[in-house]
Amino acid sequence: MTVWFVSRHPGAVAWAKSEGLPVDHWVEHLRPEEVKAGDVVLGTLPVGLASEVCARGARFFSLTLDLTPEARGKELDLSAVRAFRGRLEEFVVTRRPGGVPLCRS
Repeated sequence: MTVWFVSRHPGAVAWAKSEGLPVDHWVEHLRPEEVKAGDVVLGTLPVGLASEVCARGARFFSLTLDLTPEARGKELDLSAVRAFRGRLEEFVVTRRPGGVPLCRS
């Protein structure tokens, strides 16, 4: 089992390190073909990439923050990640084949 932490944000990385997470690979961008069944992926992923991780038999834990509207889009440091209750929450993401368009003509 390999543990990955995915984030391009220094505050998120600092938070993970301060929590003592047993991370094997620290990456800004995850290449899903490197993830194996039984691996654990922590951090921030777009939903499509999270579904690829789960389809490969890995577990995905998203770094969740309770952000205020004013904090969105801003770079957060370690103290801000803690202030916004940074935590890891497990998600199982499944892609449904043949999506249905939501537009009406």
